[in-house]
Amino acid sequence: MTNNLFIGLPNLITIPFCSSKTNHFPTHIKRHQPSSSGIVPFSSPISSSIRCSFSLPDLCYFYDSIADMDTVSSQGLYPLHHCKTIHLVRHAQGIHNVAGELDHSAYLSPELFDAHLTPLGWQQVDNLRKHVHSSGLSKRIELVVVSPLLRTMQTAVAVFGGQGYMDGIDVAPLMVENVGKSSRPAISSLNSPPFVAVELCREHLGVHWCDKRRSITDYKQLFPAIDFSLIESDDDILWKPDVREANEEVAARGLKFLNWLWTRKEKEIAVVTHSGFLIHTLGAFGNDCHPTMKSEICRPFKNCELRSVVTVDKSMIGSTDTFDHHGNIPCGPDVPSDNGNEEIPDAFSK
Repeated sequence: MTNNLFIGLPNLITIPFCSSKTNHFPTHIKRHQPSSSGIVPFSSPISSSIRCSFSLPDLCYFYDSIADMDTVSSQGLYPLHHCKTIHLVRHAQGIHNVAGELDHSAYLSPELFDAHLTPLGWQQVDNLRKHVHSSGLSKRIELVVVSPLLRTMQTAVAVFGGQGYMDGIDVAPLMVENVGKSSRPAISSLNSPPFVAVELCREHLGVHWCDKRRSITDYKQLFPAIDFSLIESDDDILWKPDVREANEEVAARGLKFLNWLWTRKEKEIAVVTHSGFLIHTLGAFGNDCHPTMKSEICRPFKNCELRSVVTVDKSMIGSTDTFDHHGNIPCGPDVPSDNGNEEIPDAFSK
């Protein structure tokens, strides 16, 4: 029997992929009590899991070898069906990024309401789209989750959506033409994964006008094929002009969002969101691993950067779908030859 297993790091709430510059895992991490889920860096989006087969003696030897270690092993082993691959994307450059670079107080200007992408931002989008197609990533993503703001939805549909939309096609476009003064053609929803807008992955709420959204009624006209059904209020009742959401509140909202992802059946998901949301959400992870990996998890995102992580569900929240084959079918004697007169340890008898 061969089990599909992901080898990652233990005791993390959520797992990132190692970047191409760091193709190794740290050799030691401090001992901590395991959390209910975990995130680690991944070496390549293409080979996001390691499938392997161990015999019972191999596992027993491994188990006995690490039992007396003073530190936790730098690797962990998890059933594949309790893992998800999440591709995190920060939106491309928006007009607010340019204005805020020149004068931070510009974020308080109503002129930046629901900021749209700049011409440079659209170039960034085109480059990321080429990458996800050339790498084969576009064929593997089962769902795109997007923050319901103009700049994130423009980025999401242009990177992960279909080709240009043509009149006469009997399917709603992901985006109509010239959204946000972009002069961009409409984008088709044909041959693309489903898109769903979720408020939990919005940017810091309040005060900054670039982070205030339009009504869902307006968005449905601009992005007809995005699913907005999970958003309860048509108007933006979360954004307050005089109260800025605290960093701790953003982090708590981020953890709630990650838990929501585990209610989804999809195993490979793209999330298009914001810098502040990513910084404060990912900052909750990696405290029990090597500082190099902690810094990799928490490194700020550049505009239109894509970073892939694996999240491990240790709390049994997620799907039980599996590629495992239970073996011994038809049933017959199955005692390992070198353990014929020994009782199998409880850890491996279940």
